[in-house]
Amino acid sequence: MRKNVIVGQSGGASAVFNATLAGVYHMADDLQTNVYGMMNGLQGLLEDKIVNLGDYIRNQYDLEVLRNTPGAFLGSCRYTLPDYNEQPEVYNRIFDVLRKHDISSFYYIGGLESLKTLSKLCTYAKLIGCDDIRFIGIPKTIDNDIPLTDHTPGFASAAKYVATSVKELIRDSSIYGRDFVTVVEVMGRDTGWLTAATTLCKGSDCSGPDLIYLPEKVFDPEKALEDIARVRKNKKSVIVCIGEGCKLADGRYLCDVDESNSFTEDASGKRLLTGASRVFARMIHDRFNCRVRAVEFSALQRSACHMASKTDNDEAFTIGENAVKASNLKHTGEIVIINRVSNDPYQIRISVKDIKGVFNESKSVPTEWILDDNSGMTEEFEQYARPLIQGSVVTHYKDGLPLHMPYIIF
Repeated sequence: MRKNVIVGQSGGASAVFNATLAGVYHMADDLQTNVYGMMNGLQGLLEDKIVNLGDYIRNQYDLEVLRNTPGAFLGSCRYTLPDYNEQPEVYNRIFDVLRKHDISSFYYIGGLESLKTLSKLCTYAKLIGCDDIRFIGIPKTIDNDIPLTDHTPGFASAAKYVATSVKELIRDSSIYGRDFVTVVEVMGRDTGWLTAATTLCKGSDCSGPDLIYLPEKVFDPEKALEDIARVRKNKKSVIVCIGEGCKLADGRYLCDVDESNSFTEDASGKRLLTGASRVFARMIHDRFNCRVRAVEFSALQRSACHMASKTDNDEAFTIGENAVKASNLKHTGEIVIINRVSNDPYQIRISVKDIKGVFNESKSVPTEWILDDNSGMTEEFEQYARPLIQGSVVTHYKDGLPLHMPYIIF
């Protein structure tokens, strides 16, 4: 008799979000297991919005297309699970639905908040003596801020995109030979891994960005303007990369310096950050009276499957497979992580760790990897990040455009 497992996707998307989902399905199906998907994560599970993935992934071709489809095939959510003592009925509902579908393993793909949700469910399962459902967390975030794991699936593809795009912007901004400053805003609420990755475009054919500013360091506008003045003495076209989460000494986000910026929150109540590049571009214009352009990659950096890293796609698929292997070996309350064995040649090992270990603190870019004059990153960062962006994903095309899995209509 085939067992039943369930998988959900939570939080923001990445170019390899669905590659992990494909990995879960592939391994579970090989083990003769029915794979159910919760539509829109835990929020959908509470409403019993469950689909059988076998109805949609019918062959190897479908699996390959799913691996290279952006977004979240099952839909996502930013649902914050309340504490059991506050709303026990929510937990009762979740476990009623899991029992209704005879679920033996629960896989949740997401970032730190999603992993906290999984940990709460695992703790509750122990509290009620439910040992017949195993809970496994699978990390995903372009921010690369999850502890324990060397890096997080999704980061490398986003890093490849921002480095490539900055490289192309450097060419574009230099064509007129006149004073010009381009300010590029990169995602990263609390950490600057993606902003740091823009330096990967530096090489024999590209000078790379001139200045970078990460959230790991306090952003001093006056000092940054002095940095730009220094660079402008020798260059007509200046490229500045700045993390969206950069903060001033008083704790304000740079984007909030402009009071006209609308203050909005996502579904989990977090401040949506946008506009840091526009704010700094205005400061530059006011100081130097030169042409300035603000560029914000926004959601493009997390959805660019056409520029995904093969290394990232392969690892995302593999950790999905390993999540199923872990639960099959009766692991529960754990997260699948990537351990780096070596940089050259690049080698990794997949293992599992107690999920509570990821909540100690977020993983920030070591400040000693940031050059003191904000002109780039050290060799240590280069050795860490460059192996991750290697390789290109071969995808299927239709009518000249990438082919994606159709949406599930529930």
